Amino acid sequence: MSHEDARVDPAVAKKLFAGEVKFVWGAQSVEGLPPQHLPEMAFAGRSNVGKSSLINALTGRKALARVSQTPGRTREINFFDLGGTLMLVDLPGYGYAKASKELAAEWQNMIFAYLRGRASLKRVMLLIDARRGVMDVDEAVMDLLDKSAVSYVIVLTKTDSLKDADLALVRAQVEAAAKKHTAAYPALFATSAHKAAGLEQLQCHMLALA
Repeated sequence: MSHEDARVDPAVAKKLFAGEVKFVWGAQSVEGLPPQHLPEMAFAGRSNVGKSSLINALTGRKALARVSQTPGRTREINFFDLGGTLMLVDLPGYGYAKASKELAAEWQNMIFAYLRGRASLKRVMLLIDARRGVMDVDEAVMDLLDKSAVSYVIVLTKTDSLKDADLALVRAQVEAAAKKHTAAYPALFATSAHKAAGLEQLQCHMLALA
């Protein structure tokens, strides 16, 4: 937990995330984005990395964010109002069925415009599958975030799939990769939606930003 996060009472963060949360907007284009009135925390990651599962776990819901069994299906930017305090933003997944480093033009154009033009965006939670580590397409997104000057923090998902020694190795590799990027926040959160691991620390981090 960082110095800033330590100022947040975990009980207060837990109460907020367990309280009222509702889907308020789905945008298929930058022109369709909602007005800005709350601090926004955006969740980005490769298709099937576990974004919806993590959002559901953070808020103690089972179906707030739809968990698709078809990678790459979600094509909207979805906004969830968390107790009138935070806006959780679920970004479309990237990299599905793409072997090259290039991002799909559709995703890049839409998300790049959102990232650059959203003054209320406080930080991006960049989700990385702990079983796979940082892949080429993740590096491309990190470069995009650097160029956009958008602060982001890396969140490992599905950590329950790894043994402690393997997870420690992945953490070290991901932290080393993040140090090469100017917009990466110097922290890393290891989470498991299935085991509810690491959620309290991430909740405190987001509340501290708000």
